[in-house]
Formats: sequence, C-alpha cells, structure tokens
Amino acid sequence: MSESDRRSNLGTVPRIEYLRIKNYRAIRDLELKNLSPLTVFLGPNGSGKSTIFDVFAFLSECFSVGLRKAWDKRGRFKELRTRGSDGPIEVEIKYREAPGATPITYHLAVAEDGKGPFIQEEWLQWRRGRQFGAPFKFLDFKEGAGRVITGDTPDDQDQRIDETLDSREMLAVNTLGQFAKHPRVSALRRFISGWYLSYLTADSARGVPEAGPQERLSDTGDNLANVVQYLKEQHPQQLADILTILAKRIPRLERVDADLMADGRLLLQIKDAPFERPVLAKFASDGTLKMLAYLTVLYDPSPPQLIGIEEPENQLHPRLLPELAEECRSAAAHGQLMVTTHSPFFVNALRAEEVWVLYRNEKGYTEGRRAADMKGIPEFMAAGAKLGQLWMEGFYEVGDPLTASGGSRVLSAQGKTTRGEA
Repeated sequence: MSESDRRSNLGTVPRIEYLRIKNYRAIRDLELKNLSPLTVFLGPNGSGKSTIFDVFAFLSECFSVGLRKAWDKRGRFKELRTRGSDGPIEVEIKYREAPGATPITYHLAVAEDGKGPFIQEEWLQWRRGRQFGAPFKFLDFKEGAGRVITGDTPDDQDQRIDETLDSREMLAVNTLGQFAKHPRVSALRRFISGWYLSYLTADSARGVPEAGPQERLSDTGDNLANVVQYLKEQHPQQLADILTILAKRIPRLERVDADLMADGRLLLQIKDAPFERPVLAKFASDGTLKMLAYLTVLYDPSPPQLIGIEEPENQLHPRLLPELAEECRSAAAHGQLMVTTHSPFFVNALRAEEVWVLYRNEKGYTEGRRAADMKGIPEFMAAGAKLGQLWMEGFYEVGDPLTASGGSRVLSAQGKTTRGEA
C-alpha cells in the first residue's frame, strides 16, 4: 500500500480521545482527556507507564483469548485490584470511529466471586449526534444479560433485542459484534481485536522460525524473518522503502534477506559493506534488529489501528531517536500510537500535547499530567526550548524521581524560580 493509499484510509480510522481506569494495580482512578493520535508516557520507574499498557493488553486479550485466561495470567484480583480498594476493575474509553464522527463511550467493569471473574457491567453509549443531548445506551449488559439496539445509527425507534449470554465471563461486544445487524458493536470489536502492543526484544528477533509469510510482527518480534518474507513476496516496494530508511540509520548496511533453509526454517541474514557474505541475524547488533522490527511495524502496509511500543530507545543510538519519534507521528496519521519512554532525545521531537507525565501521589496511586497543561512549558517551547531538555532540567511540575514529592526541582528549590536558558 502506497503512502497515498494509506492516507486515503484516514476517514475510517478510530481514535481514542479519553481513557479512564479504576482499581487496576497502582491506578486507583486515572482520567486521561484529549488524547492525541501520538501519546507518549513519561515518568519515574514504578509510576504506572507499563500498567497503562497492560490495561490495553488485558482488554485486547479478553477479546482474543477470553476473560479468564487474561485474568489468571495477571494473578486475578489478588494482584490486579488496587491495594485498599474493594470495587470492580473498570475501564472506560471514549473514541470516534472516524474524524468528526459522534463520540462513543465503552465501559467495562470486571469483578470476581467464588466462581471466578465475571463481567459485572458492560455498555456502549453515544449522544446520537446531538452535542448536548442525553446519552443513549445502545448496548447495556449486567452479568451476562441485557439488551442491544440494532441498526447503523441505533436510536429509540430501532429494534431492541434482549439477550442472555452463555456465561458471565463473556463480553457482549465480543459476542454480539460478530453479527452484521450490530454495526457499531462490530466496529468496536474489530478495533479492539486489531490492537498491536509491542514487547519487542532483540533476542527474540534473532530466532530461526518455521518458514511462511506472516503479515504482522508478533508482540516479541520472534517472527521478524516471516514478516520480511511476507513483505518481500507481497509488498516488495514497501520492503525496499524500509531497507532504504534502515540503511540511512545503520552505517554500511546494504541488504536484509529471509532465506529458506533445507529443514523448512527461515534464516534472516544481514549484508553490510564491504563484506561479500552476509551475517546471520543472531550475530547482528541489537540496534539493527530492533530498528528493522520497529520499521516493519511503523510502515506496515495494513497498519494496526492502535500501536503500543514500550521504551523504543533501548539498544538504539540516541541520535536516531528524534527521527524515530517523527516516524511514530507519521504512523499515527493512519492509526493511533502510544509509547512509553525514558529518553529525553525521543521527547525532544515531541509536542507538549503529546506528552503525559505519570507519577505517584502521596497515597501511592498513579496520577497523570499533560505537559501542555504545566506552568511555563508552552511558553518555553514557544521560545525554542525542547521538551526533553525541559524534562531533564527539572521544569516539569511532576514526575521527577530525585525530589521527595516527585515535583519540579526548579520550582521546589528553596523557592527559587530562576530558570536560565532552557
């Protein structure tokens, strides 16, 4: 798919604008409003960045493998529910199916009793195009029973269907979204089922997998050779573009091949100048493999509608990170990208509305502040300062691991407010 084709699909790209999480590990009650297509999370270790990613992974896994497997994998209520809390785990997202479309809110509450986890409450609502109209729930289920309104634009006059699911563990959206008569429900099911969350490691990318083209990189990157094979066979120009970019980032790199071995496995090889023989991927540098893997995700011919990447700076040269940040923003033009990072070099290429700083409050629970809403940050950026520099120099109001309160070093240093050149 060409870049023009990719951009022509913008009209059908869903985007999350609002996220609320309650009682999930250190997140007691967190609201993130006005989320941008590219959203980047900063913060000290243990501030909740990975937890937010795991909320998305948990929700996606509930759709793909079921609630109980996703629940058991995370240690059930004992490990999942926020300490000191006795309510259900709740996730609420507000999204638009396309730019300018009516916002839709999806709410999910998960509880547990002696029989195991169950969906306590699940609903979908919108305002039917009226900016100030009363919210209208077109899907409303409690413990496996409820109603759904049919139609492309469900309203009071449309058919109401009462349904009872086979189990309290089943998600109504995942079940009913398989039917064409519920297009809004189906659209959300496709959206969540297609999320891609990366936990890429260079060691996983060094593997020698069974041959066979695969369209999308796995969460660990262990099928990188299969994705290269797929691009080579189905989208050779896309692969050529990826390798051209990779060659600009990795000195002397000439070619990447996925070759079939006699035993039916794929061998990923990397050719660099001036040597005639390529090296096996298992002997390539971590940075080369990770950059190749990220590029296959960011330049996917059929990109996921939501991509999550944790700490992309690991094993990459700092000077490559601003360009990677720009590529993440470009990818967010035809999807949505969420990234966690500790790198000021990556942050330097970002805009204030794209950055959220997470921190623990005095009770130990995760809170978040957007950089654009912090005192002085927009003014400093208008004067030419960069977000990563301001972060490292202590100008953020929250999230500094070297202050007892987690606040700004500059603002808390004996009342001094002289900041110098940013």
